[in-house]
Parts: sequence; C-alpha cells; structure tokens
Amino acid sequence: QVLVVESGGGDVQPGGSLRLSCAASGSAFRFYTMGWYRQAPGKQRELVATITSGGSTNYADSVKGRFTISRDNAKNTVYLQMNSLKPDDTAVYYCNARYGNSPLGSWGQGAQVTVSS
Repeated sequence: QVLVVESGGGDVQPGGSLRLSCAASGSAFRFYTMGWYRQAPGKQRELVATITSGGSTNYADSVKGRFTISRDNAKNTVYLQMNSLKPDDTAVYYCNARYGNSPLGSWGQGAQVTVSS
C-alpha cells in the first residue's frame, strides 16, 4: 500500500515548464514501479510515464522528448519534469504505484496543470 500526494501543478503558457512532485508513504516504496497519469477534460485517464525501482523509464509517445520522470528513493518522491508544454497537456496529473502493468491502490487528489495563452 503506497499513499501519494501530488504537488507542483499550476497555470503556464505554451512552451513553459512545470515540475510535479509525488510524495509517497510506505517503507516498500523503493520496490515499486511508479507512474504518472493524466486525465484531460472529456478524456479517459492515460498513462504518461513510468519508472521502475531500478530507474528504467518509459513514456507515452505524446510526451517523449519533453517530459522526464525521475525518483529519489531516499526521499520517497517521484518527479515529473514537464518542458515545452502544449495546450493538449492540460489535465489533472496523478501519481500511483503500478503492479502487473496496472495502477495499485487508490488515487490521490491529483495536480491540475493548465497550459494556455
């Protein structure tokens, strides 16, 4: 059971950057693959990026080259650095542990990211 709290969202102009943080609880955090998800208005939740316990990463095609997921196991924290933001990136972003290629446990409150001029 990993509980998470997302932070770092906000309003930015196209081309801007944001860094999201996911503070996780649980002594087993370092063993979990972690993922960032997002849900845009009128859209289904989608997986954006993942990072394994060993630091291997994977990204959705829509964010490759622009987003970077990282983790600091000593701080029980996962980050999502978002650069070159586009209006289509507007969504609520969620962090969650993954098990068997599926999210594990409950969803947090998420972090709202709004990209507009």
